[in-house]
Amino acid sequence: MEYHIKDINLAQKGIKRIQWAGNFMKVLRAISSENKDKLKGIRIAACLHVTTETANLIIALKNAGAEIRLCASNPLSTQDDVAAALVKYYDVEVFAIRNEDRNTYYEHIHKCLEFKPHITLDDGADLTTYAHSNNMIYNIIGGTEETTTGVIRFRAMEKEGSLKYPIIAVNDSKTKHLFDNRYGTGQSTIDGVLRATNLLLAGKTVVVCGYGYCGKGVAMRARGMGSKVIITEVDPIKALEAFYDGFEVMPIKEAIKKADLIITVTGNKNVVDKDAILNAKDGLILANSGHFDVEINKNALYELSESYEEIRENVIQFNLKDGRRIFLLGDGRLINLASAEGHPAEVMDMSFSNQFYSVLYILENKDRLENKVYTLPYEIDEKIARMKLKVLGIEIDSLTPEQENYLRSWREGT
Repeated sequence: MEYHIKDINLAQKGIKRIQWAGNFMKVLRAISSENKDKLKGIRIAACLHVTTETANLIIALKNAGAEIRLCASNPLSTQDDVAAALVKYYDVEVFAIRNEDRNTYYEHIHKCLEFKPHITLDDGADLTTYAHSNNMIYNIIGGTEETTTGVIRFRAMEKEGSLKYPIIAVNDSKTKHLFDNRYGTGQSTIDGVLRATNLLLAGKTVVVCGYGYCGKGVAMRARGMGSKVIITEVDPIKALEAFYDGFEVMPIKEAIKKADLIITVTGNKNVVDKDAILNAKDGLILANSGHFDVEINKNALYELSESYEEIRENVIQFNLKDGRRIFLLGDGRLINLASAEGHPAEVMDMSFSNQFYSVLYILENKDRLENKVYTLPYEIDEKIARMKLKVLGIEIDSLTPEQENYLRSWREGT
Protein backbone atom coordinates (compact mmCIF):
# COMPACT_ATOMS: atom_id res chain seq x y z
CA MET A 1 0.00 0.00 0.00
CA GLU A 2 1.01 3.56 -0.74
CA TYR A 3 -0.23 6.45 1.36
CA HIS A 4 0.80 9.82 2.77
CA ILE A 5 -1.00 10.91 5.92
CA LYS A 6 -0.14 12.77 9.12
CA ASP A 7 -0.06 9.97 11.70
CA ILE A 8 -1.24 6.36 11.49
CA ASN A 9 -1.59 6.34 15.29
CA LEU A 10 -4.69 8.53 14.97
CA ALA A 11 -6.58 5.64 13.40
CA GLN A 12 -8.34 4.41 16.55
CA LYS A 13 -9.97 7.78 17.08
CA GLY A 14 -10.85 7.99 13.40
CA ILE A 15 -12.60 4.64 13.13
CA LYS A 16 -14.92 5.49 16.02
CA ARG A 17 -15.93 8.72 14.32
CA ILE A 18 -16.40 6.98 10.97
CA GLN A 19 -18.67 4.41 12.59
CA TRP A 20 -20.66 7.15 14.32
CA ALA A 21 -21.31 8.90 11.00
CA GLY A 22 -22.21 5.56 9.44
CA ASN A 23 -25.13 5.25 11.85
CA PHE A 24 -26.80 8.11 9.94
CA MET A 25 -25.96 6.95 6.40
CA LYS A 26 -28.29 3.98 6.02
CA VAL A 27 -29.35 4.70 2.44
CA LEU A 28 -25.75 4.61 1.23
CA ARG A 29 -25.15 1.39 3.15
CA ALA A 30 -28.22 -0.22 1.57
CA ILE A 31 -27.16 0.81 -1.95
CA SER A 32 -23.71 -0.65 -1.37
CA SER A 33 -25.22 -3.96 -0.19
CA GLU A 34 -27.53 -4.09 -3.23
CA ASN A 35 -24.56 -3.67 -5.58
CA LYS A 36 -22.01 -6.01 -4.04
CA ASP A 37 -19.22 -6.88 -6.52
CA LYS A 38 -20.70 -4.54 -9.16
CA LEU A 39 -17.49 -2.50 -9.03
CA LYS A 40 -15.05 -5.41 -9.00
CA GLY A 41 -11.95 -4.55 -11.03
CA ILE A 42 -12.84 -0.84 -11.20
CA ARG A 43 -10.24 1.69 -10.04
CA ILE A 44 -11.58 4.95 -8.63
CA ALA A 45 -9.59 8.09 -7.84
CA ALA A 46 -11.42 10.40 -5.44
CA CYS A 47 -10.56 14.02 -4.66
CA LEU A 48 -13.00 14.83 -1.85
CA HIS A 49 -13.08 16.36 1.61
CA VAL A 50 -11.53 13.66 3.80
CA THR A 51 -14.22 13.55 6.47
CA THR A 52 -16.14 10.84 8.32
CA GLU A 53 -18.95 11.08 5.78
CA THR A 54 -16.58 10.73 2.82
CA ALA A 55 -15.01 7.75 4.57
CA ASN A 56 -18.38 6.02 4.52
CA LEU A 57 -18.69 6.64 0.77
CA ILE A 58 -15.21 5.21 0.19
CA ILE A 59 -16.02 2.16 2.33
CA ALA A 60 -19.31 1.64 0.45
CA LEU A 61 -17.51 1.74 -2.92
CA LYS A 62 -14.81 -0.59 -1.64
CA ASN A 63 -17.42 -3.02 -0.32
CA ALA A 64 -18.87 -3.07 -3.83
CA GLY A 65 -15.48 -4.22 -5.13
CA ALA A 66 -13.73 -1.00 -6.21
CA GLU A 67 -10.05 -0.22 -5.71
CA ILE A 68 -9.68 3.35 -4.48
CA ARG A 69 -7.17 6.12 -4.00
CA LEU A 70 -8.29 9.21 -2.08
CA CYS A 71 -6.84 12.72 -1.81
CA ALA A 72 -8.18 15.96 -0.34
CA SER A 73 -10.16 18.52 -2.32
CA ASN A 74 -9.20 21.33 0.05
CA PRO A 75 -6.01 21.77 2.13
CA LEU A 76 -7.97 22.53 5.31
CA SER A 77 -10.74 19.95 5.02
CA THR A 78 -8.83 16.78 5.89
CA GLN A 79 -9.58 15.09 9.19
CA ASP A 80 -6.25 13.39 9.93
CA ASP A 81 -7.74 10.72 12.17
CA VAL A 82 -10.16 9.72 9.40
CA ALA A 83 -7.32 9.47 6.88
CA ALA A 84 -5.41 7.24 9.29
CA ALA A 85 -8.40 4.97 9.93
CA LEU A 86 -9.05 4.50 6.21
CA VAL A 87 -5.46 3.38 5.73
CA LYS A 88 -5.18 1.14 8.80
CA TYR A 89 -8.60 -0.47 9.00
CA TYR A 90 -9.91 -0.35 5.43
CA ASP A 91 -6.74 -0.65 3.30
CA VAL A 92 -7.53 2.52 1.36
CA GLU A 93 -4.60 4.40 -0.17
CA VAL A 94 -5.01 7.93 1.18
CA PHE A 95 -2.92 10.98 0.28
CA ALA A 96 -4.14 13.82 2.49
CA ILE A 97 -2.78 15.88 5.39
CA ARG A 98 -4.64 18.74 7.02
CA ASN A 99 -3.08 22.13 6.20
CA GLU A 100 -0.85 20.68 3.47
CA ASP A 101 0.86 23.26 1.27
CA ARG A 102 -0.01 23.82 -2.37
CA ASN A 103 2.80 21.64 -3.71
CA THR A 104 1.83 18.72 -1.47
CA TYR A 105 -1.82 19.17 -2.42
CA TYR A 106 -1.03 18.70 -6.10
CA GLU A 107 1.49 15.93 -5.43
CA HIS A 108 -1.34 14.05 -3.76
CA ILE A 109 -3.61 14.61 -6.76
CA HIS A 110 -0.81 13.35 -8.99
CA LYS A 111 -0.52 10.15 -6.90
CA CYS A 112 -4.23 9.48 -7.32
CA LEU A 113 -3.94 9.78 -11.10
CA GLU A 114 -0.79 7.62 -11.27
CA PHE A 115 -3.17 4.89 -10.12
CA LYS A 116 -4.66 5.03 -13.67
CA PRO A 117 -8.29 5.11 -12.50
CA HIS A 118 -11.31 4.23 -14.60
CA ILE A 119 -13.51 6.80 -12.80
CA THR A 120 -12.78 10.07 -10.99
CA LEU A 121 -14.80 11.53 -8.12
CA ASP A 122 -14.31 15.26 -7.75
CA ASP A 123 -15.33 18.06 -5.40
CA GLY A 124 -14.29 21.31 -7.03
CA ALA A 125 -12.86 19.80 -10.26
CA ASP A 126 -9.16 19.94 -9.30
CA LEU A 127 -8.54 16.23 -9.93
CA THR A 128 -10.10 16.22 -13.37
CA THR A 129 -8.63 19.50 -14.53
CA TYR A 130 -5.20 18.31 -13.36
CA ALA A 131 -5.66 15.12 -15.39
CA HIS A 132 -6.57 17.19 -18.44
CA SER A 133 -3.71 19.66 -18.00
CA ASN A 134 -1.03 17.02 -17.38
CA ASN A 135 -1.95 14.40 -19.96
CA MET A 136 -3.04 11.89 -17.31
CA ILE A 137 -6.40 10.77 -18.71
CA TYR A 138 -5.11 7.19 -19.13
CA ASN A 139 -8.03 4.75 -18.69
CA ILE A 140 -10.64 7.24 -17.42
CA ILE A 141 -14.10 6.61 -18.87
CA GLY A 142 -16.02 9.16 -16.80
CA GLY A 143 -16.15 11.21 -13.64
CA THR A 144 -18.45 12.83 -11.11
CA GLU A 145 -18.60 16.31 -9.59
CA GLU A 146 -19.99 16.99 -6.14
CA THR A 147 -20.31 20.76 -5.88
CA THR A 148 -21.59 23.87 -7.65
CA THR A 149 -18.13 25.34 -8.24
CA GLY A 150 -16.89 22.21 -9.97
CA VAL A 151 -19.97 21.90 -12.15
CA ILE A 152 -19.44 25.49 -13.31
CA ARG A 153 -15.85 24.63 -14.29
CA PHE A 154 -16.90 21.50 -16.15
CA ARG A 155 -19.66 23.28 -18.06
CA ALA A 156 -17.04 25.85 -19.15
CA MET A 157 -14.80 22.99 -20.32
CA GLU A 158 -17.68 21.41 -22.23
CA LYS A 159 -18.55 24.73 -23.87
CA GLU A 160 -15.00 25.27 -25.15
CA GLY A 161 -14.69 21.64 -26.26
CA SER A 162 -11.84 20.74 -23.91
CA LEU A 163 -13.67 18.13 -21.79
CA LYS A 164 -12.19 14.72 -22.63
CA TYR A 165 -14.58 12.44 -20.75
CA PRO A 166 -18.18 12.63 -19.49
CA ILE A 167 -18.99 14.11 -16.07
CA ILE A 168 -22.03 13.42 -13.91
CA ALA A 169 -23.04 16.64 -12.13
CA VAL A 170 -24.02 15.18 -8.75
CA ASN A 171 -24.82 18.69 -7.54
CA ASP A 172 -27.66 18.92 -10.08
CA SER A 173 -29.58 16.06 -8.47
CA LYS A 174 -32.47 17.32 -6.36
CA THR A 175 -31.64 14.93 -3.50
CA LYS A 176 -28.25 16.63 -3.41
CA HIS A 177 -28.66 20.39 -3.76
CA LEU A 178 -32.08 20.73 -2.11
CA PHE A 179 -30.72 19.16 1.07
CA ASP A 180 -26.89 19.14 1.14
CA ASN A 181 -26.56 22.72 -0.13
CA ARG A 182 -29.45 24.19 1.81
CA TYR A 183 -29.58 22.29 5.11
CA GLY A 184 -26.02 20.95 5.17
CA THR A 185 -24.25 24.18 4.21
CA GLY A 186 -26.64 26.26 6.28
CA GLN A 187 -26.04 24.38 9.51
CA SER A 188 -22.33 23.57 9.05
CA THR A 189 -21.42 27.13 8.04
CA ILE A 190 -22.97 28.60 11.16
CA ASP A 191 -21.31 25.81 13.15
CA GLY A 192 -17.92 26.77 11.70
CA VAL A 193 -18.39 30.46 12.46
CA LEU A 194 -19.43 29.74 16.05
CA ARG A 195 -16.55 27.32 16.69
CA ALA A 196 -14.07 29.87 15.39
CA THR A 197 -15.49 32.89 17.23
CA ASN A 198 -17.95 31.88 19.99
CA LEU A 199 -19.99 34.78 18.61
CA LEU A 200 -23.53 35.58 19.78
CA LEU A 201 -25.54 35.75 16.54
CA ALA A 202 -28.70 37.12 18.11
CA GLY A 203 -28.94 40.83 17.34
CA LYS A 204 -26.04 40.79 14.87
CA THR A 205 -26.35 41.95 11.28
CA VAL A 206 -25.26 39.10 9.04
CA VAL A 207 -24.69 39.70 5.33
CA VAL A 208 -24.98 36.62 3.12
CA CYS A 209 -23.42 37.06 -0.31
CA GLY A 210 -25.27 34.85 -2.76
CA TYR A 211 -28.80 33.46 -2.59
CA GLY A 212 -28.45 30.11 -4.28
CA TYR A 213 -29.36 27.02 -2.27
CA CYS A 214 -26.27 27.40 -0.07
CA GLY A 215 -27.03 31.07 0.55
CA LYS A 216 -30.66 30.26 1.31
CA GLY A 217 -29.53 27.75 3.92
CA VAL A 218 -27.08 30.11 5.60
CA ALA A 219 -29.60 32.97 5.63
CA MET A 220 -32.30 30.70 7.07
CA ARG A 221 -30.06 29.48 9.90
CA ALA A 222 -28.68 32.95 10.70
CA ARG A 223 -32.21 34.37 10.94
CA GLY A 224 -33.25 31.41 13.07
CA MET A 225 -30.56 32.35 15.60
CA GLY A 226 -31.84 35.90 15.87
CA SER A 227 -29.68 37.72 13.34
CA LYS A 228 -30.79 40.53 11.07
CA VAL A 229 -29.94 39.18 7.60
CA ILE A 230 -29.06 41.14 4.47
CA ILE A 231 -28.63 39.45 1.07
CA THR A 232 -26.35 40.63 -1.74
CA GLU A 233 -26.89 39.24 -5.23
CA VAL A 234 -26.11 39.79 -8.93
CA ASP A 235 -29.00 37.64 -10.16
CA PRO A 236 -32.22 39.70 -10.28
CA ILE A 237 -34.48 36.67 -9.84
CA LYS A 238 -32.62 35.41 -6.78
CA ALA A 239 -32.54 38.95 -5.38
CA LEU A 240 -36.30 39.23 -5.80
CA GLU A 241 -36.77 35.83 -4.18
CA ALA A 242 -34.65 36.93 -1.20
CA PHE A 243 -36.76 40.08 -0.83
CA TYR A 244 -40.03 38.12 -0.83
CA ASP A 245 -38.49 35.67 1.65
CA GLY A 246 -38.30 38.63 4.01
CA PHE A 247 -34.63 39.67 3.74
CA GLU A 248 -33.16 43.06 2.99
CA VAL A 249 -31.38 43.16 -0.37
CA MET A 250 -28.69 45.67 -1.31
CA PRO A 251 -25.25 46.00 -2.97
CA ILE A 252 -22.23 44.76 -1.03
CA LYS A 253 -20.78 48.29 -0.71
CA GLU A 254 -23.87 49.33 1.24
CA ALA A 255 -24.40 46.09 3.12
CA ILE A 256 -20.85 46.03 4.47
CA LYS A 257 -21.45 49.34 6.27
CA LYS A 258 -24.05 47.59 8.45
CA ALA A 259 -22.47 44.15 8.71
CA ASP A 260 -21.14 42.53 11.86
CA LEU A 261 -20.51 39.30 9.94
CA ILE A 262 -20.26 38.60 6.21
CA ILE A 263 -20.51 35.07 4.81
CA THR A 264 -19.78 34.51 1.11
CA VAL A 265 -21.42 31.58 -0.73
CA THR A 266 -21.31 32.56 -4.41
CA GLY A 267 -18.66 30.41 -6.09
CA ASN A 268 -17.19 33.57 -7.61
CA LYS A 269 -14.06 35.68 -7.18
CA ASN A 270 -13.49 38.84 -5.09
CA VAL A 271 -17.09 39.12 -3.96
CA VAL A 272 -15.81 41.09 -0.96
CA ASP A 273 -13.32 43.32 -2.78
CA LYS A 274 -11.13 46.25 -1.83
CA ASP A 275 -13.81 48.89 -2.47
CA ALA A 276 -16.21 47.08 -0.18
CA ILE A 277 -13.60 46.59 2.56
CA LEU A 278 -12.98 50.34 2.59
CA ASN A 279 -16.62 50.76 3.70
CA ALA A 280 -16.50 48.14 6.48
CA LYS A 281 -17.08 49.10 10.08
CA ASP A 282 -14.55 48.32 12.79
CA GLY A 283 -14.69 44.72 14.01
CA LEU A 284 -16.21 43.17 10.88
CA ILE A 285 -15.89 39.39 10.70
CA LEU A 286 -15.40 37.80 7.27
CA ALA A 287 -16.10 34.13 6.51
CA ASN A 288 -16.37 32.14 3.31
CA SER A 289 -18.37 28.99 2.62
CA GLY A 290 -17.75 28.81 -1.12
CA HIS A 291 -15.47 26.04 -2.37
CA PHE A 292 -12.32 28.05 -3.12
CA ASP A 293 -10.62 30.78 -1.08
CA VAL A 294 -11.15 33.46 -3.73
CA GLU A 295 -14.44 35.03 -2.64
CA ILE A 296 -12.83 37.36 -0.10
CA ASN A 297 -10.00 39.42 -1.58
CA LYS A 298 -7.25 38.47 0.86
CA ASN A 299 -4.62 40.42 -1.09
CA ALA A 300 -6.65 43.57 -0.54
CA LEU A 301 -6.80 42.86 3.20
CA TYR A 302 -3.02 42.54 3.38
CA GLU A 303 -2.56 45.67 1.26
CA LEU A 304 -4.85 47.76 3.47
CA SER A 305 -3.31 46.51 6.73
CA GLU A 306 -0.29 47.66 8.68
CA SER A 307 -0.14 44.39 10.62
CA TYR A 308 -1.99 41.13 11.18
CA GLU A 309 -1.90 38.25 13.64
CA GLU A 310 -3.73 35.04 14.48
CA ILE A 311 -5.52 35.92 17.70
CA ARG A 312 -7.24 32.55 18.14
CA GLU A 313 -7.40 29.37 16.11
CA ASN A 314 -8.87 30.07 12.67
CA VAL A 315 -9.14 33.82 13.33
CA ILE A 316 -6.72 36.35 11.80
CA GLN A 317 -7.00 39.96 12.95
CA PHE A 318 -6.08 42.51 10.29
CA ASN A 319 -5.15 45.93 11.70
CA LEU A 320 -5.95 48.38 8.94
CA LYS A 321 -3.84 51.49 8.41
CA ASP A 322 -6.78 53.71 9.39
CA GLY A 323 -7.19 51.98 12.75
CA ARG A 324 -10.08 49.64 11.93
CA ARG A 325 -9.87 45.90 12.63
CA ILE A 326 -11.21 43.16 10.37
CA PHE A 327 -11.27 39.49 11.34
CA LEU A 328 -10.86 36.76 8.72
CA LEU A 329 -12.01 33.24 9.61
CA GLY A 330 -10.37 30.04 8.38
CA ASP A 331 -7.95 31.91 6.09
CA GLY A 332 -10.90 32.55 3.79
CA ARG A 333 -11.34 28.84 3.07
CA LEU A 334 -14.49 26.77 3.56
CA ILE A 335 -15.37 27.75 7.11
CA ASN A 336 -17.59 24.72 7.70
CA LEU A 337 -14.57 22.45 7.18
CA ALA A 338 -11.75 24.78 8.22
CA SER A 339 -13.10 25.17 11.76
CA ALA A 340 -15.90 22.59 11.97
CA GLU A 341 -16.64 19.09 10.66
CA GLY A 342 -18.55 19.83 7.46
CA HIS A 343 -22.07 18.68 6.68
CA PRO A 344 -23.92 16.31 9.01
CA ALA A 345 -23.86 12.65 7.99
CA GLU A 346 -27.63 12.44 7.61
CA VAL A 347 -27.68 14.89 4.70
CA MET A 348 -24.49 13.52 3.12
CA ASP A 349 -26.23 10.14 3.04
CA MET A 350 -28.24 11.39 0.07
CA SER A 351 -25.37 13.27 -1.59
CA PHE A 352 -23.07 10.27 -1.49
CA SER A 353 -25.85 7.92 -2.58
CA ASN A 354 -25.94 10.06 -5.71
CA GLN A 355 -22.17 9.66 -6.03
CA PHE A 356 -22.50 5.87 -5.81
CA TYR A 357 -25.27 5.77 -8.41
CA SER A 358 -23.24 8.08 -10.65
CA VAL A 359 -20.40 5.56 -10.70
CA LEU A 360 -22.84 2.80 -11.66
CA TYR A 361 -24.45 5.02 -14.30
CA ILE A 362 -21.09 5.75 -15.93
CA LEU A 363 -20.23 2.06 -16.10
CA GLU A 364 -23.65 1.06 -17.46
CA ASN A 365 -23.74 3.82 -20.08
CA LYS A 366 -20.07 4.31 -20.96
CA ASP A 367 -20.60 3.51 -24.65
CA ARG A 368 -23.41 6.04 -24.97
CA LEU A 369 -22.09 9.02 -23.00
CA GLU A 370 -20.38 11.86 -24.87
CA ASN A 371 -17.80 14.23 -23.42
CA LYS A 372 -20.46 16.37 -21.77
CA VAL A 373 -21.86 17.22 -18.34
CA TYR A 374 -24.86 15.05 -17.42
CA THR A 375 -27.47 14.94 -14.67
CA LEU A 376 -28.62 11.61 -13.25
CA PRO A 377 -32.09 10.52 -14.41
CA TYR A 378 -34.95 11.70 -12.21
CA GLU A 379 -35.84 8.09 -11.44
CA ILE A 380 -32.60 7.74 -9.46
CA ASP A 381 -33.35 10.96 -7.55
CA GLU A 382 -36.80 9.63 -6.72
CA LYS A 383 -35.41 6.25 -5.63
CA ILE A 384 -32.98 7.89 -3.21
CA ALA A 385 -35.78 10.05 -1.79
CA ARG A 386 -38.01 7.02 -1.27
CA MET A 387 -35.19 5.13 0.45
CA LYS A 388 -34.53 8.11 2.71
CA LEU A 389 -38.21 8.39 3.63
CA LYS A 390 -38.23 4.70 4.52
CA VAL A 391 -35.18 5.14 6.75
CA LEU A 392 -36.94 8.05 8.46
CA GLY A 393 -40.09 5.99 8.97
CA ILE A 394 -42.21 8.30 6.80
CA GLU A 395 -45.01 7.03 4.56
CA ILE A 396 -46.52 9.01 1.71
CA ASP A 397 -49.53 8.62 -0.58
CA SER A 398 -49.54 7.01 -4.01
CA LEU A 399 -51.56 8.03 -7.05
CA THR A 400 -54.69 6.01 -7.71
CA PRO A 401 -55.21 4.61 -11.24
CA GLU A 402 -57.89 7.27 -11.74
CA GLN A 403 -55.43 10.03 -10.78
CA GLU A 404 -52.70 8.63 -13.03
CA ASN A 405 -55.13 8.54 -15.95
CA TYR A 406 -56.27 12.10 -15.23
CA LEU A 407 -52.68 13.36 -15.31
CA ARG A 408 -52.10 11.63 -18.67
CA SER A 409 -55.27 13.00 -20.23
CA TRP A 410 -56.16 16.40 -21.64
CA ARG A 411 -59.86 15.83 -22.30
CA GLU A 412 -61.32 16.52 -18.85
CA GLY A 413 -61.58 20.22 -18.04
CA THR A 414 -64.00 22.79 -16.55
